[in-house]
Amino acid sequence: MLLPVPEEEVRPFDPPPVYAELRKGPQVVRVACPTGIDAWLVSDYAGVREVLGDGRRFSTRPGQAAHVLSGFGAGDGEPVEGSFAQTDGPEHIRIRRNFAPQVSHARRLAELRPMVERITDEAITRMLASPQPYLLHSQFSTAITTAVIAELIGVPPDRHHLLHDAATALFTTSTKPGELRTALEPLWRYLYELIATRRARPGDDVLSRMIELSADSDRPLTDAELTAMNGALLIAGFDTTASMITYGLVCLWNTPGQWERLCAEPGLAVTATEELVRYLAAGTGLLRQAVEDTQVHGQPIRAGDYVVVALQSGNRDPGLHADGDTFDVARKPGPHLGFGHGAHACVGQQIARLELTAVLRALARRVPALHPAVPLEQLEWKKDSVVRGPVELPVRWS
Repeated sequence: MLLPVPEEEVRPFDPPPVYAELRKGPQVVRVACPTGIDAWLVSDYAGVREVLGDGRRFSTRPGQAAHVLSGFGAGDGEPVEGSFAQTDGPEHIRIRRNFAPQVSHARRLAELRPMVERITDEAITRMLASPQPYLLHSQFSTAITTAVIAELIGVPPDRHHLLHDAATALFTTSTKPGELRTALEPLWRYLYELIATRRARPGDDVLSRMIELSADSDRPLTDAELTAMNGALLIAGFDTTASMITYGLVCLWNTPGQWERLCAEPGLAVTATEELVRYLAAGTGLLRQAVEDTQVHGQPIRAGDYVVVALQSGNRDPGLHADGDTFDVARKPGPHLGFGHGAHACVGQQIARLELTAVLRALARRVPALHPAVPLEQLEWKKDSVVRGPVELPVRWS
């Protein structure tokens, strides 16, 4: 069978119905992916957790989205130096331990919260001073995520276009390898220059802190590793979180009573954030490769076979939540796969939570009359991207 992919025009917020049938069994089936590779598809919560949580049996080396990137073959070539998304075991741990504390430690997040809330409030003020209808995704959501991530790394506003161009090329499935290199080179070149500057004159940004932390280790990070890691943070935090902000608002407005409840209780922004990530799981799926003969749910999988795990389907598994297909902004937070699982779970998930919560809380308090300017049926959905959500979202307020 072909890999079931989202059809937002038919089911804006739900996975294809075949996943509900697959979860009943067989939970592991052979599928053909858009790139032409064949893979095993795992669709239930326990199976997805098992694959993502066992780096000994399942490698992340082929990359997380190669099964939907039509221009890229899974596992082609060697991983780029510092590409922690494509490294396993001790090498992945070495890179991640210099990186993760800068974007996930509770004390660091407390330091960053005022910055995120300031950027959000400034974006809302700009929006309220703008003509209507207002293009929320391009002018609000991406503006916030770009400003937050760029400020974390220390990239000034006049260089934000490097981030935008690189992220657009990377997340567009029709981008050819040569076009991607052309789009990435200016950002990589700028980051090399920025690393040299920070080594000479450290600041209070993530890059400077990583250089300082790494310098005390047995094997300090190289310039190439720092470039790849910070480039990945800039690109990953740009469109993924922005799309979740936009997609999440569409979901809130089109699920009866949910936006109204959030506006009545803006404190629910914390649970609403967690529920949106669980319910929508903005990515199509993650890819792994078996490194030994093994099995999942009794299905034999040979060494070298590819495995696609369906995050949104796993999050809707009745074994996880009896009412998993129901969206509830007040749902008690619990386990889910929206940020992945295991050693390669999204390293920027706490920053993403911080941004999404700040946006939902601020909009609920300041602009409760915010609403879409076009019917749901008229939205154009991303088809040329590995990130889900509307291409654009015109909005109005009163």
